[in-house]
Amino acid sequence: MWFKWIFDRLMALLGLLVLWPVLLVVAILVRIKMPGGPVIFKQKRVGKDGKLFTCHKFRTMTVKHSGSTVSVAGDNRITPLGAKLRHYKLDELPGLWDVLVGNMSFVGPRPDVPGYADQLKGADREVLKLRPGITGPATLKYRLEDEMISGYVAKKHSEGDNRPIQVIAEEYNDKVIYPDKVRINLYYLHHYSFIKDIQMIFCTVIGRKMHYAGETI
Repeated sequence: MWFKWIFDRLMALLGLLVLWPVLLVVAILVRIKMPGGPVIFKQKRVGKDGKLFTCHKFRTMTVKHSGSTVSVAGDNRITPLGAKLRHYKLDELPGLWDVLVGNMSFVGPRPDVPGYADQLKGADREVLKLRPGITGPATLKYRLEDEMISGYVAKKHSEGDNRPIQVIAEEYNDKVIYPDKVRINLYYLHHYSFIKDIQMIFCTVIGRKMHYAGETI
């Protein structure tokens, strides 16, 4: 994957040089619309070979919120501006720096907080051979993850399940979504294609679906 390594750094540098006005505008909006907190959200994530690194995003949540890592559509922790940034993936732009310094790739599994990828067992741990990505097959498949989880929570509540929203959301993520992400990321590892990488980046930017691993993502 040496060509992928070179491509990542060259494109990350180009992206930062070309998109710096967009980053500046978003940073100003975050400062104005979400005062009282940092513009850039920093958090330790699990990287290649299980090593921790600091991941950078534009902040999309209120400063004071619960520590849950699973969010649903309409989550009151996410600000109105934050919801827009997430929808158009603009919150991910600072990740170009993480790609440039080698902590991330353009395409790969989403970088997990400790407690997920680092706790994988057996063959599933092969996912850690991959550098985390800004986008990837699992990211494309679950691009509307918040809405999917919200729909599941609503369904459970309609069936009489009165547990808190976050409890149901985390259960659905841990038992359904996350295992499927591991499955599709393992497929990516064992069937790597640079052409597919380019296609995934393209589909992420323009919001299109693609055929991958026998399904539409």
